[in-house]
Amino acid sequence: MTQSSTILYDWTGAPVERLPSRIQCSASAFILNEQGHLLLQLRQDNRHWAMPGGRQDIGESITQTCVREVWEETGLRVRVKRLIGIYSDPTQFLVARYPGGEVVQICNMCFECEIIGGQLAISSESVDIGFYPPDALPEPVLLAHKIRIQDALAGAPQPFLR
Repeated sequence: MTQSSTILYDWTGAPVERLPSRIQCSASAFILNEQGHLLLQLRQDNRHWAMPGGRQDIGESITQTCVREVWEETGLRVRVKRLIGIYSDPTQFLVARYPGGEVVQICNMCFECEIIGGQLAISSESVDIGFYPPDALPEPVLLAHKIRIQDALAGAPQPFLR
C-alpha cells in the first residue's frame, strides 16, 4: 500500500485499495449555535454526517476557503475565530474516495467559526442539515470529523497537530 505497508482507511472507515493520486488542502468549520449545538450536514456523496467544509481553491487563503465553503454548503455567513487543528496523517482517516473513483489524501485545517448572518439552507452537496447536541450527534459521522469534533470540544489553548 504505502512505502511502510501501512493499511489506510478512508474517512468512512473502509480500507483503501490503492494509494491516493494527490494531496488536497481543505478547511472544515466547527460551528455552534446559541444553544451550543453543532452544525452538521448529511453529505450527498457518501451519506455520512460532517461539518461544513471543502477543498481550497487557487487564489484564496485557507480561512477564505472555510468561509466560502460554509456559505456554499449551508447558506450561513461566518467569521473564523480560531484554529482547532491541522490534520494531515493519512492513517487518521484522511483519505477521501469520491463517487468518480478518485482517491485523495486530505490535509485539513479545522476552524472554530461563529455565525454572523445568512439563513440555514441545504445545498446540492447535502441531503440534510441541522444543529445537534454534541453528546447526541446523528450517525454515521465521518471518522476524521469525529476526531476534529473531539478536539474542538476539548478547548485546548494550542491547535492540535494530527
